Amino acid sequence: MKEITTTGRRVLMIAAAIMIAIILFSSSDLLQAQPVVNQNNYADTSNVAFKKIKQIKAGVLDVGYTEVGPANGKPVILLHGWPYDINSYAKVAPILAALGYHVIVPYLRGYGSTSFLSAKSVRNGQQAALAEDVIALMDALHIQKATLGGFDWGARTADIVAALYPQRVNALVSVSGYLIGSQQGNKAPLPPKAEQAWWYQYYFSTERGKAGYAANTKAFNKLIWQTASPDWKFTEADYNRSATAFDNPDHVAIVIHNYRWRLGLAKGEAKYDALEKQLALAPAITVPTVTLEGDANGAPHPAPADYAKRFTGKYIHHTLTGGIGHNLPQEAPQAFANAIIEADSLAK
Repeated sequence: MKEITTTGRRVLMIAAAIMIAIILFSSSDLLQAQPVVNQNNYADTSNVAFKKIKQIKAGVLDVGYTEVGPANGKPVILLHGWPYDINSYAKVAPILAALGYHVIVPYLRGYGSTSFLSAKSVRNGQQAALAEDVIALMDALHIQKATLGGFDWGARTADIVAALYPQRVNALVSVSGYLIGSQQGNKAPLPPKAEQAWWYQYYFSTERGKAGYAANTKAFNKLIWQTASPDWKFTEADYNRSATAFDNPDHVAIVIHNYRWRLGLAKGEAKYDALEKQLALAPAITVPTVTLEGDANGAPHPAPADYAKRFTGKYIHHTLTGGIGHNLPQEAPQAFANAIIEADSLAK
């Protein structure tokens, strides 16, 4: 009887500690709301936004970012894609923070309050540049090693950091798996249906496309939200909350350069040439990894079976059902948070 009482007390103490943590985090710099999980284990994404944005000089950038959770917790860096922003993780962050993780969510170059320190810096969107931004941010924040998570551009960036700097990565969560590419590899033509899915990449390759994106950025990006996640019923408030990040003065230049560079239509910077040569060899990712895919992803993406072999360390894949699209962290925040926790457990 004494043993049962002691165990019960321990359970109550742990539960109380978790509740206190949630209250403390939500009342400080965290969010305007806590997750409400429905029957499918996915959360309501409405009326949520990060409240406080910090700035730090890192590499060539003054990076805008938010951080939640205890400063001495295990670092987790979450990376967004195009055309999204840090609010893709507005429901993921409190789940992880309540469990003691220190969560950092930065605006990528060309988004939100992230800016270049010099007007002379090339507005470069190539893959190696974005990966180096993450290393620079980790150095500026004095983070030696972190768990990385991402989707779209964020997944590619996290993949590259994990492949080139495994000593800096505890574990990895990558939506749509292995997304590292090369200019040479992108020269190969795809089947017609696959080419059609990349229509905006070819649009951006023209001056008309550049002008059109600059003139209609928010309308254009809303269309991508709709086509990339056809079953996601996001609200106008959801979209407008993220769309403010596209007001960044370098946004159009970064997006256009990113897609033109992929097709070899724009040059990168010489300082990244060595890294790009390594990436062109499709290096294996050795760190513990969980990959995710949504069953309703309307954006171009590889099949899980095609990239599994690229992950040579501990590896798990999950395909989420229920109409989950391209913006997986925002559409299925609990599932994404679970993947971070699972990846971290693989690293132990």
